[in-house]
Amino acid sequence: MNPKTLPRWTRATWTKVVGGAAGAALAVGALGACGVVSSDAADSTSQSSTSETTSQESAVVTSSSAGLTAAEVLAENLDASETVALAEETWDTADEIAVDLSSPTAADGVEVDGDTVTITQPGTYRLSGELAGQVVVESADDGVVRLVLDGADITSGTGAAIDVQDADQVSVVLADGSTNRLEDAAEYAETESDNAANAALYSTADMAISGSGSLEVVGNSNDGITGKDGLVITSGTVTVDAVDDAIRGKDYLVVSGGTIDVTAGGDGLKSDDDSDETAGYVALLGGDVTVAAGSDGVQGFTDVAVAGGTLTVTESEEGIEAAVIAISDGTVDITSSDDGLNATVKEAEDDSESTESETESESTGEMAGPGGGGGEAVQEGASLTVTGGAVTIAAGGDGFDSNGVIEVSGGTVAIAATSNGGEGAVDANGTVTSANGWLTVDGSADAGSTVTVLDADGQEVASVVAGEALSSLNLSADGIVAGESYTVQVDGTEVGTATAEESIATQMGGPGGGAPGDGQMPGGGQMPGGGQPPADGELPDGTPPSDAGA
Repeated sequence: MNPKTLPRWTRATWTKVVGGAAGAALAVGALGACGVVSSDAADSTSQSSTSETTSQESAVVTSSSAGLTAAEVLAENLDASETVALAEETWDTADEIAVDLSSPTAADGVEVDGDTVTITQPGTYRLSGELAGQVVVESADDGVVRLVLDGADITSGTGAAIDVQDADQVSVVLADGSTNRLEDAAEYAETESDNAANAALYSTADMAISGSGSLEVVGNSNDGITGKDGLVITSGTVTVDAVDDAIRGKDYLVVSGGTIDVTAGGDGLKSDDDSDETAGYVALLGGDVTVAAGSDGVQGFTDVAVAGGTLTVTESEEGIEAAVIAISDGTVDITSSDDGLNATVKEAEDDSESTESETESESTGEMAGPGGGGGEAVQEGASLTVTGGAVTIAAGGDGFDSNGVIEVSGGTVAIAATSNGGEGAVDANGTVTSANGWLTVDGSADAGSTVTVLDADGQEVASVVAGEALSSLNLSADGIVAGESYTVQVDGTEVGTATAEESIATQMGGPGGGAPGDGQMPGGGQMPGGGQPPADGELPDGTPPSDAGA
Protein backbone atom coordinates (compact mmCIF):
# COMPACT_ATOMS: atom_id res chain seq x y z
CA MET A 1 0.00 0.00 0.00
CA ASN A 2 1.31 3.43 -0.94
CA PRO A 3 1.06 5.74 2.08
CA LYS A 4 0.66 8.73 -0.24
CA THR A 5 -2.68 7.41 -1.37
CA LEU A 6 -4.36 6.46 1.87
CA PRO A 7 -7.98 6.39 0.69
CA ARG A 8 -10.77 8.69 1.68
CA TRP A 9 -12.89 6.51 3.79
CA THR A 10 -16.10 4.94 2.66
CA ARG A 11 -17.59 2.55 5.17
CA ALA A 12 -19.11 -0.65 3.79
CA THR A 13 -21.11 -3.19 5.72
CA TRP A 14 -19.63 -6.67 5.78
CA THR A 15 -21.56 -9.53 7.29
CA LYS A 16 -20.50 -13.01 8.18
CA VAL A 17 -22.07 -15.95 9.94
CA VAL A 18 -19.63 -16.74 12.70
CA GLY A 19 -21.48 -19.40 14.66
CA GLY A 20 -22.23 -23.03 14.06
CA ALA A 21 -25.18 -25.32 14.52
CA ALA A 22 -26.35 -26.32 17.97
CA GLY A 23 -24.58 -29.65 17.68
CA ALA A 24 -21.32 -27.91 16.82
CA ALA A 25 -21.68 -25.75 19.90
CA LEU A 26 -21.89 -28.89 22.02
CA ALA A 27 -18.70 -30.10 20.41
CA VAL A 28 -17.01 -26.91 21.52
CA GLY A 29 -18.06 -27.53 25.09
CA ALA A 30 -16.98 -31.15 25.10
CA LEU A 31 -13.68 -30.75 23.30
CA GLY A 32 -12.72 -27.18 24.07
CA ALA A 33 -12.43 -26.71 20.30
CA CYS A 34 -14.08 -24.27 17.93
CA GLY A 35 -15.39 -25.23 14.52
CA VAL A 36 -13.01 -24.83 11.57
CA VAL A 37 -14.40 -24.41 8.09
CA SER A 38 -12.92 -24.39 4.61
CA SER A 39 -13.01 -21.33 2.37
CA ASP A 40 -15.93 -22.71 0.39
CA ALA A 41 -17.89 -23.40 3.55
CA ALA A 42 -17.26 -19.91 4.87
CA ASP A 43 -18.36 -18.33 1.60
CA SER A 44 -21.55 -20.34 1.61
CA THR A 45 -22.50 -18.93 5.00
CA SER A 46 -21.88 -15.28 4.12
CA GLN A 47 -24.93 -13.06 4.30
CA SER A 48 -25.84 -9.90 2.41
CA SER A 49 -27.76 -8.18 5.19
CA THR A 50 -27.17 -7.74 8.90
CA SER A 51 -30.84 -8.42 9.47
CA GLU A 52 -30.77 -11.77 7.72
CA THR A 53 -30.69 -14.86 9.91
CA THR A 54 -30.28 -18.56 9.30
CA SER A 55 -32.07 -21.63 10.55
CA GLN A 56 -29.10 -22.56 12.71
CA GLU A 57 -30.14 -21.83 16.27
CA SER A 58 -26.72 -20.67 17.43
CA ALA A 59 -25.75 -18.74 14.29
CA VAL A 60 -24.57 -15.19 14.95
CA VAL A 61 -24.57 -12.60 12.18
CA THR A 62 -22.11 -9.78 12.77
CA SER A 63 -20.80 -6.75 10.94
CA SER A 64 -17.10 -7.39 10.62
CA SER A 65 -13.90 -6.64 8.78
CA ALA A 66 -13.12 -10.35 8.62
CA GLY A 67 -11.43 -11.30 5.38
CA LEU A 68 -10.49 -7.74 4.42
CA THR A 69 -6.93 -6.85 3.47
CA ALA A 70 -5.02 -4.26 5.48
CA ALA A 71 -5.64 -1.67 2.75
CA GLU A 72 -9.37 -2.41 2.78
CA VAL A 73 -9.49 -2.05 6.55
CA LEU A 74 -7.68 1.29 6.34
CA ALA A 75 -10.08 2.42 3.61
CA GLU A 76 -12.83 2.41 6.24
CA ASN A 77 -10.86 4.59 8.65
CA LEU A 78 -9.96 8.21 9.31
CA ASP A 79 -7.87 9.64 6.47
CA ALA A 80 -4.20 10.09 7.43
CA SER A 81 -2.98 11.21 4.00
CA GLU A 82 -2.58 14.90 4.92
CA THR A 83 -0.27 14.05 7.79
CA VAL A 84 1.66 11.61 5.59
CA ALA A 85 2.05 14.35 2.96
CA LEU A 86 3.24 16.77 5.64
CA ALA A 87 6.36 14.66 6.14
CA GLU A 88 7.26 14.99 2.47
CA GLU A 89 6.91 18.76 2.15
CA THR A 90 10.02 20.71 1.17
CA TRP A 91 10.99 24.23 2.19
CA ASP A 92 13.43 26.96 1.35
CA THR A 93 16.37 26.78 3.75
CA ALA A 94 16.82 30.52 3.34
CA ASP A 95 13.59 30.97 5.28
CA GLU A 96 14.77 28.95 8.28
CA ILE A 97 15.12 30.53 11.69
CA ALA A 98 18.18 29.19 13.50
CA VAL A 99 17.79 28.55 17.22
CA ASP A 100 20.95 27.81 19.23
CA LEU A 101 19.56 26.02 22.27
CA SER A 102 22.87 26.33 24.11
CA SER A 103 22.45 30.13 24.13
CA PRO A 104 18.96 30.94 22.85
CA THR A 105 17.98 34.46 21.89
CA ALA A 106 14.66 35.95 20.85
CA ALA A 107 13.92 36.16 17.14
CA ASP A 108 10.96 36.42 14.78
CA GLY A 109 8.59 33.72 16.04
CA VAL A 110 10.87 32.82 18.97
CA GLU A 111 10.51 33.92 22.58
CA VAL A 112 12.95 33.07 25.36
CA ASP A 113 12.07 33.05 29.03
CA GLY A 114 14.81 31.56 31.16
CA ASP A 115 15.19 27.92 30.13
CA THR A 116 11.98 27.89 28.05
CA VAL A 117 12.10 28.55 24.32
CA THR A 118 8.66 29.21 22.83
CA ILE A 119 7.78 29.04 19.12
CA THR A 120 4.88 31.44 18.51
CA GLN A 121 4.07 31.25 14.79
CA PRO A 122 4.26 28.92 11.76
CA GLY A 123 7.62 28.59 10.05
CA THR A 124 10.74 26.45 9.91
CA TYR A 125 12.99 26.44 12.97
CA ARG A 126 16.37 24.68 13.01
CA LEU A 127 17.18 23.64 16.57
CA SER A 128 20.73 22.76 17.61
CA GLY A 129 22.74 22.64 20.81
CA GLU A 130 21.95 21.57 24.37
CA LEU A 131 19.11 22.89 26.49
CA ALA A 132 18.29 22.07 30.11
CA GLY A 133 14.72 23.21 29.74
CA GLN A 134 11.81 23.06 27.29
CA VAL A 135 10.85 23.94 23.74
CA VAL A 136 7.19 24.94 23.74
CA VAL A 137 5.06 25.55 20.64
CA GLU A 138 2.20 28.07 21.05
CA SER A 139 1.18 28.93 17.48
CA ALA A 140 -2.45 29.92 17.03
CA ASP A 141 -2.15 30.78 13.32
CA ASP A 142 -2.85 28.39 10.45
CA GLY A 143 0.26 26.84 8.93
CA VAL A 144 2.96 24.30 9.64
CA VAL A 145 5.40 24.60 12.50
CA ARG A 146 8.47 22.71 11.26
CA LEU A 147 11.11 21.80 13.83
CA VAL A 148 14.35 20.69 12.19
CA LEU A 149 16.37 18.89 14.85
CA ASP A 150 20.04 19.27 13.94
CA GLY A 151 22.10 18.11 16.88
CA ALA A 152 19.47 19.10 19.46
CA ASP A 153 19.76 17.75 23.00
CA ILE A 154 16.89 18.82 25.26
CA THR A 155 16.44 17.63 28.86
CA SER A 156 13.57 19.02 30.91
CA GLY A 157 13.32 19.04 34.68
CA THR A 158 9.69 20.24 34.75
CA GLY A 159 7.81 18.47 31.93
CA ALA A 160 8.07 17.50 28.27
CA ALA A 161 11.23 18.23 26.35
CA ILE A 162 9.18 19.42 23.34
CA ASP A 163 5.64 20.45 24.23
CA VAL A 164 3.36 21.42 21.32
CA GLN A 165 0.42 23.06 23.06
CA ASP A 166 -1.09 24.84 20.05
CA ALA A 167 -0.41 24.49 16.32
CA ASP A 168 -2.19 23.77 13.05
CA GLN A 169 0.25 21.03 12.04
CA VAL A 170 3.70 20.02 13.29
CA SER A 171 6.53 18.49 11.31
CA VAL A 172 9.59 17.19 13.16
CA VAL A 173 12.50 16.68 10.76
CA LEU A 174 15.66 14.82 11.75
CA ALA A 175 18.39 16.61 9.82
CA ASP A 176 20.71 14.55 7.63
CA GLY A 177 23.54 13.04 9.66
CA SER A 178 22.29 14.54 12.93
CA THR A 179 22.02 12.90 16.35
CA ASN A 180 19.27 14.25 18.60
CA ARG A 181 18.03 13.49 22.09
CA LEU A 182 14.92 14.37 24.12
CA GLU A 183 14.35 13.54 27.80
CA ASP A 184 11.51 14.63 30.05
CA ALA A 185 11.15 15.07 33.80
CA ALA A 186 10.21 12.21 36.09
CA GLU A 187 7.46 14.42 37.55
CA TYR A 188 5.63 17.14 35.63
CA ALA A 189 4.83 20.53 37.11
CA GLU A 190 1.55 20.72 35.11
CA THR A 191 -0.70 17.67 34.90
CA GLU A 192 -4.29 18.91 35.33
CA SER A 193 -5.08 20.99 32.21
CA ASP A 194 -6.87 19.47 29.21
CA ASN A 195 -3.74 19.61 27.09
CA ALA A 196 -1.24 18.77 29.80
CA ALA A 197 1.71 17.00 28.24
CA ASN A 198 2.45 13.39 29.16
CA ALA A 199 5.41 12.54 26.93
CA ALA A 200 8.95 13.68 26.25
CA LEU A 201 7.83 14.65 22.72
CA TYR A 202 4.20 15.76 22.94
CA SER A 203 1.84 17.38 20.43
CA THR A 204 -1.81 18.40 20.57
CA ALA A 205 -1.76 18.75 16.75
CA ASP A 206 -1.26 16.24 13.94
CA MET A 207 2.47 15.49 13.85
CA ALA A 208 4.80 13.90 11.31
CA ILE A 209 8.35 12.69 11.99
CA SER A 210 10.72 12.38 9.04
CA GLY A 211 14.31 12.92 7.93
CA SER A 212 17.39 10.71 7.79
CA GLY A 213 18.92 11.64 11.16
CA SER A 214 18.46 9.89 14.49
CA LEU A 215 16.37 10.66 17.55
CA GLU A 216 16.65 9.19 21.03
CA VAL A 217 13.67 9.76 23.32
CA VAL A 218 13.58 8.99 27.04
CA GLY A 219 10.19 9.11 28.75
CA ASN A 220 10.77 9.19 32.49
CA SER A 221 7.24 10.12 33.56
CA ASN A 222 4.83 8.45 31.16
CA ASP A 223 5.04 8.10 27.36
CA GLY A 224 7.95 8.66 25.03
CA ILE A 225 6.24 10.20 21.98
CA THR A 226 2.55 11.19 21.99
CA GLY A 227 0.44 12.80 19.29
CA LYS A 228 -2.92 13.77 20.79
CA ASP A 229 -4.33 13.79 17.24
CA GLY A 230 -2.65 11.79 14.47
CA LEU A 231 1.01 10.71 14.39
CA VAL A 232 2.97 9.59 11.33
CA ILE A 233 6.58 8.37 11.13
CA THR A 234 8.00 8.08 7.62
CA SER A 235 11.79 7.85 8.09
CA GLY A 236 14.72 8.33 10.40
CA THR A 237 16.18 6.24 13.21
CA VAL A 238 13.99 6.59 16.29
CA THR A 239 14.82 4.98 19.64
CA VAL A 240 12.38 5.30 22.54
CA ASP A 241 12.63 4.15 26.15
CA ALA A 242 9.52 4.99 28.20
CA VAL A 243 8.14 3.98 31.57
CA ASP A 244 4.67 3.63 30.00
CA ASP A 245 3.76 3.65 26.29
CA ALA A 246 6.62 4.26 23.87
CA ILE A 247 4.88 5.80 20.81
CA ARG A 248 1.22 6.79 20.83
CA GLY A 249 -1.01 8.53 18.30
CA LYS A 250 -4.51 9.06 19.64
CA ASP A 251 -6.45 9.28 16.35
CA TYR A 252 -3.99 7.09 14.48
CA LEU A 253 -0.38 5.96 14.41
CA VAL A 254 1.02 5.35 10.92
CA VAL A 255 4.55 4.02 10.32
CA SER A 256 5.61 3.97 6.68
CA GLY A 257 9.42 3.91 6.98
CA GLY A 258 12.46 4.38 9.15
CA THR A 259 14.09 2.25 11.83
CA ILE A 260 12.21 2.29 15.12
CA ASP A 261 13.38 0.56 18.29
CA VAL A 262 11.26 0.97 21.41
CA THR A 263 11.32 -0.26 24.98
CA ALA A 264 8.15 0.36 26.95
CA GLY A 265 6.90 -0.39 30.44
CA GLY A 266 3.41 -0.28 28.93
CA ASP A 267 2.48 -0.68 25.25
CA GLY A 268 5.04 -0.30 22.49
CA LEU A 269 3.01 1.27 19.65
CA LYS A 270 -0.50 2.44 20.44
CA SER A 271 -3.57 4.32 19.18
CA ASP A 272 -6.40 4.69 21.67
CA ASP A 273 -9.12 7.02 20.42
CA ASP A 274 -12.32 5.40 21.72
CA SER A 275 -14.74 8.14 20.60
CA ASP A 276 -14.69 7.55 16.81
CA GLU A 277 -15.12 4.16 15.15
CA THR A 278 -12.91 5.32 12.26
CA ALA A 279 -10.02 6.36 14.53
CA GLY A 280 -7.90 4.61 17.14
CA TYR A 281 -5.92 2.53 14.62
CA VAL A 282 -2.29 1.59 14.00
CA ALA A 283 -1.06 1.16 10.41
CA LEU A 284 2.33 -0.41 9.65
CA LEU A 285 3.10 0.24 5.99
CA GLY A 286 6.90 0.03 5.95
CA GLY A 287 10.04 0.47 7.97
CA ASP A 288 11.79 -1.75 10.49
CA VAL A 289 10.12 -1.74 13.92
CA THR A 290 11.41 -3.55 17.02
CA VAL A 291 9.40 -3.56 20.24
CA ALA A 292 10.06 -4.76 23.78
CA ALA A 293 6.97 -4.03 25.85
CA GLY A 294 5.75 -4.68 29.36
CA SER A 295 2.19 -4.87 28.05
CA ASP A 296 1.08 -5.11 24.37
CA GLY A 297 3.63 -4.83 21.61
CA VAL A 298 1.17 -3.04 19.31
CA GLN A 299 -2.31 -1.98 20.40
CA GLY A 300 -5.11 -0.34 18.46
CA PHE A 301 -8.46 0.48 20.04
CA THR A 302 -10.09 -0.30 16.69
CA ASP A 303 -7.66 -1.74 14.13
CA VAL A 304 -4.07 -2.82 13.58
CA ALA A 305 -3.29 -3.13 9.86
CA VAL A 306 0.07 -4.42 8.60
CA ALA A 307 0.70 -3.84 4.88
CA GLY A 308 4.50 -3.83 4.73
CA GLY A 309 7.77 -3.46 6.59
CA THR A 310 9.09 -5.57 9.44
CA LEU A 311 7.63 -5.78 12.93
CA THR A 312 9.61 -7.68 15.56
CA VAL A 313 8.14 -7.88 19.04
CA THR A 314 10.85 -9.37 21.23
CA GLU A 315 8.95 -9.11 24.52
CA SER A 316 5.29 -8.50 25.33
CA GLU A 317 2.27 -9.79 27.19
CA GLU A 318 0.28 -9.82 23.94
CA GLY A 319 2.06 -9.13 20.69
CA ILE A 320 -0.72 -7.33 18.79
CA GLU A 321 -4.13 -6.47 20.18
CA ALA A 322 -7.07 -4.72 18.48
CA ALA A 323 -10.68 -5.33 17.55
CA VAL A 324 -9.58 -5.94 13.96
CA ILE A 325 -6.14 -7.30 13.05
CA ALA A 326 -5.39 -7.46 9.32
CA ILE A 327 -2.01 -8.57 7.92
CA SER A 328 -1.50 -8.44 4.16
CA ASP A 329 2.24 -7.99 3.63
CA GLY A 330 5.51 -7.53 5.45
CA THR A 331 7.16 -9.62 8.16
CA VAL A 332 5.66 -10.00 11.63
CA ASP A 333 7.65 -11.86 14.30
CA ILE A 334 5.99 -11.98 17.72
CA THR A 335 7.25 -13.25 21.07
CA SER A 336 4.68 -12.96 23.85
CA SER A 337 4.08 -14.28 27.34
CA ASP A 338 0.34 -14.43 26.62
CA ASP A 339 -1.39 -14.38 23.20
CA GLY A 340 0.57 -13.59 20.06
CA LEU A 341 -2.28 -11.88 18.17
CA ASN A 342 -5.46 -11.05 20.07
CA ALA A 343 -8.60 -9.73 18.34
CA THR A 344 -10.98 -8.32 20.95
CA VAL A 345 -13.41 -5.42 21.00
CA LYS A 346 -12.93 -3.03 23.90
CA GLU A 347 -15.49 -0.71 25.38
CA ALA A 348 -14.93 3.04 25.47
CA GLU A 349 -13.57 4.12 28.81
CA ASP A 350 -15.97 5.95 31.10
CA ASP A 351 -13.89 8.58 32.88
CA SER A 352 -16.42 8.71 35.70
CA GLU A 353 -15.86 5.08 36.57
CA SER A 354 -12.91 3.13 37.80
CA THR A 355 -10.79 1.45 35.17
CA GLU A 356 -10.41 -1.62 37.36
CA SER A 357 -13.04 -3.59 35.45
CA GLU A 358 -11.41 -2.69 32.13
CA THR A 359 -8.04 -3.88 33.34
CA GLU A 360 -9.56 -7.08 34.62
CA SER A 361 -11.43 -7.71 31.35
CA GLU A 362 -8.26 -7.21 29.31
CA SER A 363 -6.33 -9.69 31.41
CA THR A 364 -9.01 -12.36 31.12
CA GLY A 365 -9.94 -11.72 27.52
CA GLU A 366 -13.52 -10.97 28.58
CA MET A 367 -15.40 -7.75 28.05
CA ALA A 368 -17.44 -5.95 30.69
CA GLY A 369 -20.93 -4.72 29.92
CA PRO A 370 -23.53 -5.52 27.26
CA GLY A 371 -22.31 -7.00 24.00
CA GLY A 372 -18.98 -8.06 25.44
CA GLY A 373 -17.20 -11.25 24.58
CA GLY A 374 -15.79 -13.82 26.93
CA GLY A 375 -17.05 -17.32 27.45
CA GLU A 376 -18.00 -18.87 24.13
CA ALA A 377 -19.94 -15.83 22.87
CA VAL A 378 -18.88 -14.52 19.49
CA GLN A 379 -17.90 -10.89 19.87
CA GLU A 380 -19.34 -8.69 17.16
CA GLY A 381 -16.65 -6.85 15.21
CA ALA A 382 -13.66 -8.92 16.40
CA SER A 383 -11.65 -10.46 13.57
CA LEU A 384 -8.12 -11.62 12.79
CA THR A 385 -7.26 -11.89 9.09
CA VAL A 386 -4.04 -12.86 7.31
CA THR A 387 -4.06 -12.47 3.51
CA GLY A 388 -0.31 -12.21 2.91
CA GLY A 389 3.09 -11.58 4.45
CA ALA A 390 5.07 -13.77 6.84
CA VAL A 391 3.85 -14.19 10.41
CA THR A 392 5.80 -16.06 13.08
CA ILE A 393 4.42 -16.43 16.60
CA ALA A 394 6.11 -17.81 19.72
CA ALA A 395 3.49 -17.40 22.41
CA GLY A 396 3.18 -18.37 26.04
CA GLY A 397 -0.59 -18.34 25.55
CA ASP A 398 -2.50 -18.78 22.29
CA GLY A 399 -0.83 -18.02 18.98
CA PHE A 400 -3.91 -16.60 17.25
CA ASP A 401 -6.73 -15.58 19.63
CA SER A 402 -9.98 -13.99 18.47
CA ASN A 403 -13.17 -13.32 20.36
CA GLY A 404 -14.71 -13.25 16.89
CA VAL A 405 -13.52 -14.93 13.71
CA ILE A 406 -10.19 -15.88 12.13
CA GLU A 407 -9.49 -16.05 8.39
CA VAL A 408 -6.17 -17.10 6.81
CA SER A 409 -6.14 -16.93 3.02
CA GLY A 410 -2.52 -16.27 2.09
CA GLY A 411 1.04 -15.64 3.19
CA THR A 412 3.05 -17.80 5.58
CA VAL A 413 1.91 -18.39 9.15
CA ALA A 414 4.04 -20.21 11.73
CA ILE A 415 2.62 -20.58 15.23
CA ALA A 416 4.84 -22.21 17.77
CA ALA A 417 4.72 -23.33 21.37
CA THR A 418 7.72 -22.11 23.30
CA SER A 419 10.09 -24.52 24.99
CA ASN A 420 8.28 -24.01 28.31
CA GLY A 421 4.94 -24.85 26.74
CA GLY A 422 2.16 -22.80 25.20
CA GLU A 423 -1.61 -23.09 25.17
CA GLY A 424 -3.13 -23.42 21.71
CA ALA A 425 -2.08 -22.50 18.21
CA VAL A 426 -5.49 -21.03 17.38
CA ASP A 427 -8.28 -19.98 19.74
CA ALA A 428 -11.49 -18.44 18.35
CA ASN A 429 -15.03 -17.92 19.58
CA GLY A 430 -16.26 -17.94 15.98
CA THR A 431 -15.29 -19.77 12.82
CA VAL A 432 -11.70 -20.30 11.66
CA THR A 433 -11.31 -20.22 7.89
CA SER A 434 -8.12 -21.41 6.19
CA ALA A 435 -7.46 -21.54 2.44
CA ASN A 436 -4.23 -23.55 2.68
CA GLY A 437 -3.24 -26.77 4.40
CA TRP A 438 -1.71 -26.85 7.88
CA LEU A 439 1.30 -28.79 9.08
CA THR A 440 1.83 -29.77 12.71
CA VAL A 441 5.44 -30.69 13.38
CA ASP A 442 7.00 -32.18 16.49
CA GLY A 443 10.65 -31.51 17.13
CA SER A 444 12.74 -28.73 18.61
CA ALA A 445 14.41 -25.72 17.06
CA ASP A 446 16.78 -23.33 18.76
CA ALA A 447 16.28 -19.59 18.65
CA GLY A 448 17.49 -18.28 15.31
CA SER A 449 17.10 -21.63 13.56
CA THR A 450 15.61 -21.74 10.07
CA VAL A 451 12.66 -24.10 9.68
CA THR A 452 12.12 -25.15 6.08
CA VAL A 453 9.28 -27.10 4.48
CA LEU A 454 9.99 -29.14 1.34
CA ASP A 455 7.42 -30.80 -0.91
CA ALA A 456 7.62 -34.37 -2.27
CA ASP A 457 9.95 -33.18 -5.03
CA GLY A 458 12.34 -31.58 -2.58
CA GLN A 459 11.31 -28.05 -3.54
CA GLU A 460 11.10 -25.43 -0.80
CA VAL A 461 7.53 -24.44 -0.04
CA ALA A 462 7.99 -22.29 3.06
CA SER A 463 10.72 -21.09 5.39
CA VAL A 464 10.61 -19.30 8.74
CA VAL A 465 13.17 -18.28 11.34
CA ALA A 466 12.41 -19.26 14.94
CA GLY A 467 12.29 -16.17 17.13
CA GLU A 468 13.05 -18.26 20.21
CA ALA A 469 13.42 -21.93 21.14
CA LEU A 470 10.51 -23.98 19.79
CA SER A 471 9.15 -27.35 20.83
CA SER A 472 6.44 -27.61 18.19
CA LEU A 473 5.28 -25.76 15.09
CA ASN A 474 1.95 -25.21 13.36
CA LEU A 475 2.46 -23.82 9.88
CA SER A 476 0.30 -22.75 6.95
CA ALA A 477 1.58 -21.24 3.72
CA ASP A 478 0.72 -20.69 0.10
CA GLY A 479 1.54 -23.97 -1.65
CA ILE A 480 0.86 -26.29 1.29
CA VAL A 481 -1.96 -28.58 0.15
CA ALA A 482 -4.08 -30.69 2.44
CA GLY A 483 -3.38 -34.41 2.00
CA GLU A 484 0.14 -33.89 0.64
CA SER A 485 3.25 -35.00 2.54
CA TYR A 486 6.09 -32.63 3.35
CA THR A 487 9.57 -32.86 4.81
CA VAL A 488 10.57 -30.48 7.56
CA GLN A 489 14.15 -29.35 8.10
CA VAL A 490 15.78 -27.30 10.84
CA ASP A 491 18.96 -25.57 9.63
CA GLY A 492 19.12 -28.05 6.75
CA THR A 493 18.74 -31.18 8.88
CA GLU A 494 15.60 -33.26 8.45
CA VAL A 495 13.53 -33.53 11.63
CA GLY A 496 10.59 -35.44 10.18
CA THR A 497 7.74 -35.60 7.70
CA ALA A 498 4.13 -34.56 8.05
CA THR A 499 0.92 -34.69 6.06
CA ALA A 500 -0.92 -31.41 5.71
CA GLU A 501 -4.42 -31.22 7.16
CA GLU A 502 -7.32 -29.14 5.89
CA SER A 503 -7.42 -27.14 9.08
CA ILE A 504 -5.65 -26.61 12.35
CA ALA A 505 -7.21 -27.86 15.57
CA THR A 506 -8.47 -24.92 17.58
CA GLN A 507 -9.45 -24.53 21.18
CA MET A 508 -11.22 -22.33 23.65
CA GLY A 509 -9.20 -21.57 26.78
CA GLY A 510 -10.54 -23.56 29.69
CA PRO A 511 -10.02 -22.84 33.36
CA GLY A 512 -6.40 -21.96 33.81
CA GLY A 513 -6.04 -21.63 30.02
CA GLY A 514 -5.30 -24.25 27.45
CA ALA A 515 -6.12 -27.91 27.16
CA PRO A 516 -6.10 -30.30 30.13
CA GLY A 517 -3.05 -32.05 31.47
CA ASP A 518 -0.16 -32.17 29.05
CA GLY A 519 -1.98 -30.07 26.46
CA GLN A 520 -3.73 -33.05 24.85
CA MET A 521 -7.44 -33.66 24.94
CA PRO A 522 -8.66 -36.86 26.57
CA GLY A 523 -8.56 -39.88 24.35
CA GLY A 524 -5.91 -38.48 22.04
CA GLY A 525 -7.94 -35.41 21.16
CA GLN A 526 -11.07 -37.34 20.16
CA MET A 527 -14.57 -36.67 21.39
CA PRO A 528 -16.23 -39.22 23.64
CA GLY A 529 -18.20 -41.85 21.89
CA GLY A 530 -16.33 -41.85 18.59
CA GLY A 531 -16.54 -38.18 17.82
CA GLN A 532 -20.19 -37.43 18.58
CA PRO A 533 -21.16 -34.81 21.16
CA PRO A 534 -22.92 -36.14 24.27
CA ALA A 535 -26.66 -36.21 23.73
CA ASP A 536 -27.40 -34.15 26.82
CA GLY A 537 -24.70 -31.56 26.14
CA GLU A 538 -22.80 -32.54 29.31
CA LEU A 539 -19.19 -33.53 29.75
CA PRO A 540 -18.35 -37.14 30.68
CA ASP A 541 -18.34 -36.29 34.40
CA GLY A 542 -21.83 -34.80 34.17
CA THR A 543 -20.79 -31.16 34.39
CA PRO A 544 -22.03 -28.62 31.87
CA PRO A 545 -19.64 -27.33 29.19
CA SER A 546 -17.10 -24.74 30.31
CA ASP A 547 -17.86 -21.04 29.82
CA ALA A 548 -14.21 -20.02 29.81
CA GLY A 549 -13.46 -17.44 27.15
CA ALA A 550 -10.85 -16.59 24.59
